[in-house]
Amino acid sequence: MPLAFAEPTDAAIPLHVVAGDAVDAALARLTAEGRAWAKAQGFSGALGQILTVPDAQGDLAQVLVGFGTPDKRARNRFHMGAVARKLPEGTYEIASGLKGDDLEEAALAWLLAGYSYDRYVKPSDLIAGLAAPEQVDAARIAIIANGEALTRELINTPASDMGPDELEEAARTLAVTHDAGVNVTTGDDLITSNFPMIHTVGRASTRAPRLIDIRWGHTGPQLTLVGKGVCFDTGGLNIKPGSSMGLMKKDMGGAATVLGLAHMIMALELPVRLRVLIPAVENSIDGNAFRPQDILTSRKGLTVEINNTDAEGRLVLADALTLSDEDDPALVISMATLTGAARVAVGPDIAPFYTDDDGHADAVAKAARKVADPVWRMPFHEPYEAMIEPGIADLDNAPKGGFAGSITAALFLRRFVESPYMHFDIYGWQPSSAPSRPRGGVGMGARAILEALPEMLKL
Repeated sequence: MPLAFAEPTDAAIPLHVVAGDAVDAALARLTAEGRAWAKAQGFSGALGQILTVPDAQGDLAQVLVGFGTPDKRARNRFHMGAVARKLPEGTYEIASGLKGDDLEEAALAWLLAGYSYDRYVKPSDLIAGLAAPEQVDAARIAIIANGEALTRELINTPASDMGPDELEEAARTLAVTHDAGVNVTTGDDLITSNFPMIHTVGRASTRAPRLIDIRWGHTGPQLTLVGKGVCFDTGGLNIKPGSSMGLMKKDMGGAATVLGLAHMIMALELPVRLRVLIPAVENSIDGNAFRPQDILTSRKGLTVEINNTDAEGRLVLADALTLSDEDDPALVISMATLTGAARVAVGPDIAPFYTDDDGHADAVAKAARKVADPVWRMPFHEPYEAMIEPGIADLDNAPKGGFAGSITAALFLRRFVESPYMHFDIYGWQPSSAPSRPRGGVGMGARAILEALPEMLKL
């Protein structure tokens, strides 16, 4: 069911958001009975505190929600999502206490609180609805929420039901929804169409590898999104230990994120020519699996020595990035659950990104702060280029030593792109539940990119 605001109603229950330093003023607006009730309940305006205030008949008349202090709020985000899950059934309206970006974040948080992954269990419905605040662009917020929900749903679905075939089906469904064109190159056709590394990585699976290519829009600058679609990653012949393989259904998180972002762009009808490229594979083990020490020739003609078959994401992305470059886009953005090194560096909540363009970096960082979608710029540090040059081939897919793993992966990808380029090394997973973000798949960076696109592409 799509995430949506509640229908407007005169019977909506007013919800007042009260910062810690505004409690006295908020209580002064209550009746004498209401103030006595608030005092008896110990309402202090602490972050997340909820006070339901009854009328003379004992029915729910209004709600006070604590917004705490700035330092407490800064330690998390989407605070209203937690509130939405705790309120009694009904339709609510935010009557006071929030404005601007805070109000937009609260509205988005409420919608996202309605998402739960319930494909295999009884749905856990959100029973408290929110009437869209008049001061926000409700249609835009709903589009963004549903793009994020698409990303989460794809990541959360296990590989038994989300292989390359199903990922293609999801892409085709999205394309039909927005009247976009789609072309898919599958199996051995990848060889004849010169996508050798996508084929090599995926050929050991019984589920054929493929390259999904979506196009939408006829005017404006071309934006190409490239998403890593490794639907399950065993590690190949360099097989992962069980502890590392447990979350590998999320290794298509880059593909899921660009599809969610593509939904936002198309539904909002941004004036761009959009292209989405997804190399969709399973990295499996069979007699024809690629091996350590193999040397592959990429679509671009660069040769790659395989020093670890578990560093496969950059291989499939390389062929897709080469293709992305061939029609001179204004901007190429890749998104991938690419390296554990990125998680070690910034943890699971921040999306590291790379770009050589300071203007683009500033735009994304500014947008990320505005829409509560944290990112952090990482360097294309050129002195590390030698680390990905093995001598026996042009490139090494897994440099030895263990240093700068996210940076060397980004440098590897940059070798295949001449156009303006930005790369996001995302995690795509919420390890423990937080407001509006249940444990499981999660979008990272997409909302920041969406907010920054007008500045980056001069729309």
